[in-house]
Amino acid sequence: MRGCQPFSTTICDPQIGEIVLRGVLDDVPDADAAVLVVHGLGGSADSHYCTSAAIAARMAGVSCLRLWLRGADHQGDDIYHAALTIDLHAALASPALARYRRLFVLGFSLGGHVALRLALAPSDARLRAVAAICAPLDLATSCAAIDAPARWIYRQHVLRGLRRIYAAVAARRLVPTPKCMIDRVSTIREWDRLTVVPRHGFASVDDYYERASVGPRLGQLAVPVLLVASAADPMVPLETVYPALRKRSRLLDARVVSGGHVSFASNLDLAEHGPVGLDHQLMTWLMRHR
Repeated sequence: MRGCQPFSTTICDPQIGEIVLRGVLDDVPDADAAVLVVHGLGGSADSHYCTSAAIAARMAGVSCLRLWLRGADHQGDDIYHAALTIDLHAALASPALARYRRLFVLGFSLGGHVALRLALAPSDARLRAVAAICAPLDLATSCAAIDAPARWIYRQHVLRGLRRIYAAVAARRLVPTPKCMIDRVSTIREWDRLTVVPRHGFASVDDYYERASVGPRLGQLAVPVLLVASAADPMVPLETVYPALRKRSRLLDARVVSGGHVSFASNLDLAEHGPVGLDHQLMTWLMRHR
């Protein structure tokens, strides 16, 4: 197999049975390493930041798997949440990645949070390093920030993507909340209360945020992690990031740079040897740990 190919693997969920995970694998000839790229909330494997990362990976001689978190491909399999690392574990353990000696994970926004959760307890000894871009660290404060009235335009963009996921699931199986109610959801907290909490067995929204948030656990990282935060991020403001960094692990390399939410200048330089630009600098950092 060479070039971009459809990817799929299955996992068995104790509540709803078999779930298919899908993605796109760009298999670089003779590469001994692969990077798993994970999209953000309401995004997809085809989001611009994912495809840009895949291009940079190929230029670095590394294969790339762009993964749709469950349901994000609108096939109606299920809905995901911020700590659902089982999808990442399954992708890394899939036969499609079996030939690679070294693995890396790169997550954006909520996908960065899931990647950080994976870095706490990796199940694959081949995992060398993780990078997270514009990732929320404290879900409660991050949710409050994006739910603020001034950020309604960003919130509505995310909710449109989430509603499409839910509609596809509702067309295939019973869902915890009627679709007509989800169509009226106007905040991320409300989405979490009506969908994530009942589907994944949390006691409440606050229980979900407390149990899932990676911030308080950053001192327990098991692999090297690069965290890139944006100084002008409208969706994950810096004031929601800094408190979590006070007790960070020595394995965490945190950088604050100029930019928006997963949006940066084309000449961004993280002081890594190699081409400038976020994606190229990320690949250089990751490959330092191969």
